[in-house]
Amino acid sequence: MSSYALNNLAKRWDARLAAIAGPAKTPSFSLPTDISNSNIITNKDGSCMEAFAHQVRTTEHILDHPRCLITSDPGTGKTRAVIDAFAQRGNRMLVLAPLSILQASWGDDINKFAPSMTYSIAYAKNRAKVFDACSDVDVVITNHDAVKWLAKNLNIMDMFDTICIDEFTAFKNKDSQRSKALVKAVRNLDYRIAMSGTPNSNTITDIWHPAYVVDDGERLGRRYYSFRGQVCTPKFNGFANEWVDKEDAEEIVAAQLSDINIRYSLEDCIDMPEQSVHTMYVELPRSIRTAYETLAEDSVLYTGKGTINAINAGAKVKKLLQLCTGAIYDESGNPQEIHNERYELVIDLVEARKHSLVAFNWRHEREALVELAESRGIKYAVIDGETPAHKRGEIVDRLQAGQLKVVFAHPQSAGHGLTMTKATTVIWSSPTYNAEHYQQFNRRIYRAGQTQKTEVIQIASKDTWETAVYDKLETKLGKMEDLLHILNKLHKDGDDHE
Repeated sequence: MSSYALNNLAKRWDARLAAIAGPAKTPSFSLPTDISNSNIITNKDGSCMEAFAHQVRTTEHILDHPRCLITSDPGTGKTRAVIDAFAQRGNRMLVLAPLSILQASWGDDINKFAPSMTYSIAYAKNRAKVFDACSDVDVVITNHDAVKWLAKNLNIMDMFDTICIDEFTAFKNKDSQRSKALVKAVRNLDYRIAMSGTPNSNTITDIWHPAYVVDDGERLGRRYYSFRGQVCTPKFNGFANEWVDKEDAEEIVAAQLSDINIRYSLEDCIDMPEQSVHTMYVELPRSIRTAYETLAEDSVLYTGKGTINAINAGAKVKKLLQLCTGAIYDESGNPQEIHNERYELVIDLVEARKHSLVAFNWRHEREALVELAESRGIKYAVIDGETPAHKRGEIVDRLQAGQLKVVFAHPQSAGHGLTMTKATTVIWSSPTYNAEHYQQFNRRIYRAGQTQKTEVIQIASKDTWETAVYDKLETKLGKMEDLLHILNKLHKDGDDHE
């Protein structure tokens, strides 16, 4: 880009900045009044379900802007807004999302808010079959990496007029194979929607390629290095130059994207209690569902590696809960591995938030979480029975200083006396049946010194005893005896099957 062009770009940015009201440096966007009030959105079949005012505004923004960005916080209901917009405008939509939320977020929300809308989920094994039949459904939901396959089969993209990219930071690297493939795939699409609650988690340049995918470079330019030169400054770190965001970089970029971007913070959107609790569901694979039902009815399960016995109701519910988490322990204490899907969801949730505290109950959970965190370059620490007391204090200090993104902890080891108010989210990778541990662990982030709203996310397999355990834990009665009805019911159900 010539110096003349760069000067003109800078002047346009200055003009945009002059139009932004208020002295605040943090980009802000006008919010509707009475934002906590709900509104009614009508689906294709005429059915109505309530939507929050900010969701209605987001839906209107999508309808008013064929190509748009949504950067609202996690938990603000971005998926619902997109579904409602597509129900009013669009022929067929392709959704690219993290693998762990294809059903847990998108599929479930379509079922809940647009029951007449049809969809298919394309995994690697059934991808060709799903896309061959995509003309039979309204929405096809698939994972980010599927775009590389689509770029080799561009004729399939002619079947769609809308694309929604959920967690667009997966495409922030302009040189990655999937980023290059995405540019090819969206070339002829009329409607492009890209969403993320953490659009520039590392540097302001993270936003360039997602914006380019949406508007073909109209706002941030078509050349990455020219853009970087405008918003970053080279700084020698002792080994090489690194590019550091300029002080006004966020304001400049916000001004450029303000007409197509919409953002709400969680605190602005929902009149939340001091600590909100919600559950995200994962589907058990068919083979695991069969094993689960076998163990529930017969108290004996052969895993292919060993035989599991559960001779009473208490042992049975413990084994069933273990089975839901991906492994089950035999009489010698050895884990018999079954499946690993839920931990992808947990780590996706961690990546979408600044600082989190994750509870695990069994050794195989810890190992799965640590392995995924390391593979994704997430800064983490572990607190469990093997962690010395002084190490626990060091880990807490590092979290409080913002040096750790997540702490994986056993609730019994981190349930009392630790202050972790830098974290704003507790994620239960599986439920504990100890109500005291549950309540105390959640209080690690909600205590004196916490200045932000907090959330507790519970991961559960549908139609299993995990949901029953969570239901009782949420009563906050704080006594283990309150869960006995689960064991009693389990025992009675077993008798009914005989």
